[in-house]
Amino acid sequence: MDRLNDGHTVKSYDGELEHLHCLVLEIGGLVIHQVSEALAAFKSRDPELAQKVIAMDNEVDRLEVQTDDAVSKIIAKRWPLSSDLRLVIAASKSVSDLERIGDEAVRIAGMVIQLFGSESNEPNTLMLRDINRIGNLALISLRNAVEIFDVWDEEKAMRVIESHREMEEEFQGDLRHLLTYVLEDYRNIGFAISVILVIKALERIGHHAHNLAEHVLFRVHGEDIRSRQPFQDG
Repeated sequence: MDRLNDGHTVKSYDGELEHLHCLVLEIGGLVIHQVSEALAAFKSRDPELAQKVIAMDNEVDRLEVQTDDAVSKIIAKRWPLSSDLRLVIAASKSVSDLERIGDEAVRIAGMVIQLFGSESNEPNTLMLRDINRIGNLALISLRNAVEIFDVWDEEKAMRVIESHREMEEEFQGDLRHLLTYVLEDYRNIGFAISVILVIKALERIGHHAHNLAEHVLFRVHGEDIRSRQPFQDG
């Protein structure tokens, strides 16, 4: 039985599921802000803003603990079945991906501090130009993924999955660009490695956004899309 018959109990159960849903969306909104600020810090070469991005991670961790607790209580108390169980599973997996996205934002912020924390360090502007483009792609994918978790939109979920392929192509193109700079001047090697790490973090953010879309499709259809359409881990 998917629901208990007592009206008060059903209402309480619905409230617990809605609370779980809202917690995921709250973490999603916070992580979107974290990634956005990390990209802004990189674009403006602002180590102070990067430090604020790192500090946000404490709030992400706090909300993750709350969500894990909510998931555990619902499973222990309610024994959810069918679509309710799929919602709980999708929420749990989504929070895991969102927390990892936050980790990538922190990683980008750390690179901002490393690259721009010293006045004597003058970066190669040409090597930075592709980061804004791929960063925007990652951020758009993330925003769309959080939005579809709110409204359970299957069509938008598929578009997020398709956009992941575009990000993979952008990532490979950026690597080729960086290699040309290294070949032109070996002194670019150290800076190129730093930029590669930032681009790789953005690519992983896109991958986790892709995962969020998969969780939505699981919630809607009860099927893991990876069994039909496998993707490589980022």
